[in-house]
This record gives sequence, structure tokens and C-alpha cells, in this order.
Amino acid sequence: MKTQRPISSDEEHRVLQFRPRNAPSPAVQRGSGTVQPLRVAPEPLDLSRYERPRPEPDHFRHRMLANIAALAFTIALTAVGIWLAVSIADLRRTQDCVLMGRRDCARIATPQI
Repeated sequence: MKTQRPISSDEEHRVLQFRPRNAPSPAVQRGSGTVQPLRVAPEPLDLSRYERPRPEPDHFRHRMLANIAALAFTIALTAVGIWLAVSIADLRRTQDCVLMGRRDCARIATPQI
């Protein structure tokens, strides 16, 4: 069985020289006419066209109080979650003890003398 090899010519292995984007490009010859590149001055790429003046100034103190309140709420919610997980684990431990038939499952708190 013959293996087919592509026929390569010298035109396939040509190195192209790339110009930087900011360099002016020369006129390109295509067919019988000359095509001139479009010359448009680039606009600066910034977000100033999307900015709007604020109706009122930014209240740094109010924003910081809101952040502190959100942090306190998150800490309280985490503490309640940890307490709930420990409580459920303790109840499960007691329930497993009772289901095994043991009698000394309940913890009795004795006062210190």
C-alpha cells in the first residue's frame, strides 16, 4: 500500500513579516486596483463615556456602619450554626447510647462544693 505524501512547494514555506498595529500600513495591491486602508483616529479606551455624576455624595460613615452590621450578622449566623451542629451531634450521641440498651446515657450535672 502506498503512502500519500503532500506535494510541497517553496511557496508553502514562506515567512511572513508582521507589522505592529500602530505602524501605518502601506497601500495594498489587489487585482487591477489599489485599495487604500481606512485611516480613522482611534478613540482612547476609557470608561469616561459611561460615567454619570452622582445625585448625592458618597456617605463613607453610613457604608462602614452597614459593613459592620453585615459582619456582626455573619458572625452571629456562624455561631448559631456551630451551636446547632454541636447540639445535634450531642443528641445523636445520646440517642445512639439509648438505642444500644445502655442505662447511663444522660449526663447529670453535679454542683461543685
